[in-house]
Amino acid sequence: MTQAFSFQLQATDGKARTGRIDTPRGAIRTPAFMPVGTAATVKAMLPGSVRETGADILLGNTYHLMLRPGAERVARLGGLHRFMNWPHPILTDSGGFQVMSLASLRKLDEEGVRFKSHIDGSSHHLTPERSMEIQRLLGSDIVMAFDECPALPATEEAVARSMRLSMRWAQRSRDAFGDRPGHALFGIQQGGVSHELRGESAEKLKEIQFDGYAIGGLAVGEGQEAMFGVLDYAPDMLPQDRPRYLMGVGKPDDIVGAVARGVDMMDCVLPSRSGRTGQAWTRRGQVNLRNARHQDDPRPLDESCACPCCRGYSRAYLHHVVRAQEIIASMLLTWHNLLYYQTLMQDMRDAIAAARFGAFVAEFDRLRAEGDIERL
Repeated sequence: MTQAFSFQLQATDGKARTGRIDTPRGAIRTPAFMPVGTAATVKAMLPGSVRETGADILLGNTYHLMLRPGAERVARLGGLHRFMNWPHPILTDSGGFQVMSLASLRKLDEEGVRFKSHIDGSSHHLTPERSMEIQRLLGSDIVMAFDECPALPATEEAVARSMRLSMRWAQRSRDAFGDRPGHALFGIQQGGVSHELRGESAEKLKEIQFDGYAIGGLAVGEGQEAMFGVLDYAPDMLPQDRPRYLMGVGKPDDIVGAVARGVDMMDCVLPSRSGRTGQAWTRRGQVNLRNARHQDDPRPLDESCACPCCRGYSRAYLHHVVRAQEIIASMLLTWHNLLYYQTLMQDMRDAIAAARFGAFVAEFDRLRAEGDIERL
C-alpha cells in the first residue's frame, strides 16, 4: 500500500462541506458516518451487509480489542481488516474514553492510565505509546491520538488540566506514530465548552501537525444546545484542508446540525444499539416498534426505504419479533437504521454539492416535526 492518505474538499454550502478522503483501502465520502464495530463486528450485521448500506469506513475500539482478543493476536491473524472480513478503511479510537468510562480502579498520571479490565479484572497500563502500538498491530487506516476525556459538567480548572495533559499526550502520540505511509493520525481537540480552552488546544494540535483533527469531549452529558454552541466555533479553529471528526455523535438531528457547522466525519453506536432495542430511525423521527399501535399494521416501517426490513416485512411482524425477542428483530432494524443513516449522509452530500443544503435542512426538520404517520 503506497498510496498516501489525502483529503480533497469538493464543495461548500455555508459552513457545510463535502469532499473525499483517499486511503489505500478505498475512498471515504464526506460527510461520513462510521458505524461502530466495537469488538470487530457491527452487532447483528454481516460486514458485506454493512457495506451494502453505503458505509465507506467502520470504527473499531482499541480498549475492547486490546482486552479481547488482544492486539498481538489480531496482528498474528493478519490484522483487523482480515480478522473481521472488512477490506475497507477502519478508524480506531485511542481507548482513552473507554478507560475513563468503563474500567475500574483507574489511576491517571502523566505517564498514562493504569486500570483493571471490566471483563476479568486484569491489570493494564495504557500510555500514548502503547495506544499507538496497539493501533499499529490492529492495522487501522486512521489512528487516533491518546487523550483524556473528562465527563461534563466539570470545573473549567479541571477541563483545562485535562486538556493540557491531552495535548502533551498528543505530542507523544505523534512521536510514537512515526512515519507510516498510507496511514493517518488524527489529533483530538479538547477544552469542554470553553472557547478559550478550545482555541488553546487547536493551536497546540496545529503546531504538532496531524493528518486530520477530531473534536472530542462533546456528547458526554452537556446537551445538544451546549454542543452546538461549541460547534459554532470549534471546527473553524481547525485547518480547512484536513478532515474534521466529531466523536461519538449521534442522533440524526445532531448529525445534521454538526454538518451545518463544518464537521466531516461522525460515529455513534446509536443506529445499531437502537436496532437491538426495538427502535427505528426514519425520516419522520424515531419509531418504537414495541408499541401496541403497530401490532395490526400491515404497512412497512418506511414506504420510501429499500432495505430488506422495509421491503419484506410489516410493522405488525416487526412488533411481533421485537416483543418475542427474536434475533431477526435486531438484524432487520439494525440494517434499516444503518441504511437510514447512510442515506442521510448521501442526501447531505448531494445537497451541499448542489448548493441547496438550507432547503435540505428545512425539509429534514419539517418531516421530523410531523412525526410518524398514524395508521388511518
